[in-house]
Amino acid sequence: MPGKGTQKISKPLVVAITGASGASYAMGLLKELGQAGIAVDLVVSHMGRDMLRREAQIPGHGHLVELLNGRGIVTENFRYFENEDLSAPLASGSHPASSMVVCPCSSKTLSAVASGSCRTLIERAAEVTLKERRKLVLVVRETPYSLAMIENMRSATLAGAVILPASPAFYHEPQTIEDLILFIVARILDHLEIHHNLVKPWTGRD
Repeated sequence: MPGKGTQKISKPLVVAITGASGASYAMGLLKELGQAGIAVDLVVSHMGRDMLRREAQIPGHGHLVELLNGRGIVTENFRYFENEDLSAPLASGSHPASSMVVCPCSSKTLSAVASGSCRTLIERAAEVTLKERRKLVLVVRETPYSLAMIENMRSATLAGAVILPASPAFYHEPQTIEDLILFIVARILDHLEIHHNLVKPWTGRD
């Protein structure tokens, strides 16, 4: 049975997880997408998988979709692709993806997007997303920023990407770490035009 807020999105959303600290943001995003019945094409880098192990206690070996399902994430509409598989459908502009989000986005991945590098499936899928004029959201999780990162964010933005740093606000009076995580998840969903009820929008009124 579809979860809350199921939405009619015919094209899959590409979700990439790379090796920056912030696996909890990825887990929160996947949980919301699963509950909403969104089709997801999932790719995880080697270091992304390691961060899932370190920060979300997801075993480093085994079928990731099944492991996510075991953690209460609805994965019936998820497909998993190996990051080394450049022959995967995501590597082609003819693949009917709706958009792409990299969450979290490592500085290495940001650099690859900014330069148009296509050494891995994640990098190629990002390049495809940009060349096909689809939305690409990069959830950068790093602090402080080096000048090289700032320049890479500028280049990626000029190429059409949305830089969405994992910097939660506090106007919604968060009480738990999960509240902070869900704020970022809500902002990602906003930019992907996926309805949610996670955080009330700012109104400027008490």
